[in-house]
Amino acid sequence: MPSKPHKPTGAAFALRLALFYSALCAALGFQMPFLPVWLAAKGLDAVAVGIALAIPLIVRLLAIPAATWIADRYDAARAVIMIGAAGSLAGYVAVGLAGTPEAIMAAIAVASAFYVPLMPLADAYALHGLTARGRGYGPVRLWGSAAFIAGTLVGGLLLDLIAPRELIWVVVTALLLNAAAAGVLAPLDDHRSGAGAQRASASMLLRNSRFLIVAAAAALIQASHAVFYGFSALQWRAAGLDGVTIGTLWAIGVLAEIVLFAVSPRLALEPVVLLFIGAAGAVVRWAAMALDPPPGLLLLLQCLHALSFGATHLGAVGFVARAAPAGLGASAQGYLAVVGALVMAGVMGISGELYARWGSGAYWAMAVLAALGALVLVTGAGRERSAVDKKRAAPFERE
Repeated sequence: MPSKPHKPTGAAFALRLALFYSALCAALGFQMPFLPVWLAAKGLDAVAVGIALAIPLIVRLLAIPAATWIADRYDAARAVIMIGAAGSLAGYVAVGLAGTPEAIMAAIAVASAFYVPLMPLADAYALHGLTARGRGYGPVRLWGSAAFIAGTLVGGLLLDLIAPRELIWVVVTALLLNAAAAGVLAPLDDHRSGAGAQRASASMLLRNSRFLIVAAAAALIQASHAVFYGFSALQWRAAGLDGVTIGTLWAIGVLAEIVLFAVSPRLALEPVVLLFIGAAGAVVRWAAMALDPPPGLLLLLQCLHALSFGATHLGAVGFVARAAPAGLGASAQGYLAVVGALVMAGVMGISGELYARWGSGAYWAMAVLAALGALVLVTGAGRERSAVDKKRAAPFERE
């Protein structure tokens, strides 16, 4: 009789997962602030940079549902993560080798098909595996945030040391580490069946009012980061800040996020409350950013990243983890990511035009967007009082 595969302890499972999050977020930590600098060095103007940054968000609309469906349908979350990590590495090598703006955008689209499903797949894998082992999500996910800081700091240092046209190879190096970390992830030990039930339940996710309200609100709040993600490094560099200072500013924001993730298991806050907190933090942050604050105040404003991103992220994934039917964790996280990508793609696509016309004034539009996210939650809560909506939400009453 064949022996059962060894099931890692909670600590071993968490360690392997932390390594994967670290490599994935290190690549993201460098890519988000400094990829626009590389794109500009390759000859793309502000509008073209905004379009290039929107491409991964558009690709998400097909790539994430496909990847998460496969992961749930075949109980293959780890295998799909491994394929995505290897494919994203090859894809970004192609991005680095592309010569024209058109070739760069095409290569970004291919690379993104493998890259963008990795985070929702990792979150679904983590929430399931960690819960089964009695461990919290936040204390493991924070290592990804710590690696994000490392990515921004290394990027800021390299920005002053190497030619901007070579920056893409730092992303490739991080993705090589990510592919290696994916290879040591432990398989999830349970296997679920029932593809027919899965298909019916998956379609119900997109018909459920509570899910759509939370997904839309979270998407609006997260999309309010578009101008910051796309153009803060360019703006600060034009204002005379050096690469190390820019990297430090990004690192301060994520450090605040790490603190929130570390204490999150001790917070007795419902997911929707976390979303309201995230919206409030975003409104304050972007309204202040629109006023061209000095570097000293920027340090304080960056601490609000713990709310605008961190609280919003915890609230959204926490709601979905409670709401998803058994066996549909990856699909539910995938749909959440798709809704977010749909909104972010639109906002990122116009962020270049907003920044080109208004400069820092573009942050006013981001403050309005975050406030709209809170409004969606308020109006949605009112509608949920109706008997019709309560009946529709019945499969998700576990929240």
